[in-house]
Amino acid sequence: MLETYLYEPLNYEFFRHALWAAVLAGGLCGLMGVYIVLRGLSYIGHGLSHAAFGGAVIGYMIKLNFYFAAVITALGAAIIVDKISDGRRIRADAAIGIVTTAIFALGIAIISLGGNYSRSFEAALFGNILGVSSDDLLLISLSAFFCFSGVFIFYRQLLFIAFDEEAAQVFGINRRRIRLIFATLLALCVIASMNIVGVTMIAATLIIPAASLRMLTNSFHRMIIFAPVLGAVIGVLGLFLSYHLDTASGATIVLTGAAIFFLFWFLRLHRDRYRFHAHAHSHGAMVHVHAHTHDSDHNHPHSNAHASDQE
Repeated sequence: MLETYLYEPLNYEFFRHALWAAVLAGGLCGLMGVYIVLRGLSYIGHGLSHAAFGGAVIGYMIKLNFYFAAVITALGAAIIVDKISDGRRIRADAAIGIVTTAIFALGIAIISLGGNYSRSFEAALFGNILGVSSDDLLLISLSAFFCFSGVFIFYRQLLFIAFDEEAAQVFGINRRRIRLIFATLLALCVIASMNIVGVTMIAATLIIPAASLRMLTNSFHRMIIFAPVLGAVIGVLGLFLSYHLDTASGATIVLTGAAIFFLFWFLRLHRDRYRFHAHAHSHGAMVHVHAHTHDSDHNHPHSNAHASDQE
C-alpha cells in the first residue's frame, strides 16, 4: 500500500518535474520566510506576488518576457514602497497595500478587456505545479541558486536588518542597500513560486515554515537551516496528497503546511506546560509559590511571591 502511494506517481514525468519544483520552491520559500517572519513583514510576500502578477500581464501585453517583467515590476514595487514609507506618516504595510494592489488591479483590468491571449494567466493566479515544464524548472533552480547565494554572502547584514536596523546603521551597514538586495531576492523567490502555488497563496508558503519553527526555537541559525528543509517537506507531502486526493496542488500544499503549523503549535503548548508550571507549598505559616521546571537537576527555585497564613 505504502509503495503504491509513493512510487505510482513517480511513473509520470510531469509528477517528477513537479516534485523537483516542490522541493526547490518549498526550500526557497522557507529560507526567505525566516527574514519575513522575524521582521514582521508577512504582508510583503503577499504584496510582491500581486505586483509580480500585474507586471507579468503588463509585460506580456508589451511583448516583454513574462518572468522578466514580473521580477522587474516586483522589484520596482518594493523600491516605491521603501520610498513612500517613512515609518511616521505612512507605515510599510499601508504602502505595500496601496502600491502592490494597484499594480495587481491594473493587470486584472487588462485581462478583463478581453483579447486573444496565447498564455493562460490562471496558473500564475492559482498555481499549477503539475504543469511545470523543463524551462520552469530551470528558472526555479536559478532563482534558488541566487537566493541561497545571496543569503550566504550577505548573511551578517541581513541578520542585523532582521533584528535591529538601528544597530545595523551603527555598525556601518547600508540599510537601504541591504533592503534592496533583500527585495531582489524576495522577488526572485516570488517568481519561482508563482506557478507552484499561485500568487493568491505565496504568502502562506513563505510564512508557514518559519512561523512553525518559531514555535519551537528562538535560534536564528537553526531557523535558517531547518526552515528550507521544512518548506521542502511541506511541498513534497502536499504534492503527494494532491495527487492521491485529486485536489488542487497549490491549495493542498498550503493546507499541509497549515496542518504542520498547528501540530507545532500544539507541541509548543505541551512542552511549555511540561517544562514550566507554578505551584504553591507551605513552610509553617508561610506559603511559597515557585516555578516547577522539569530539568536534569529538578530544582525548585523559590520566587519572591509569598503570603502569610496569619494575614
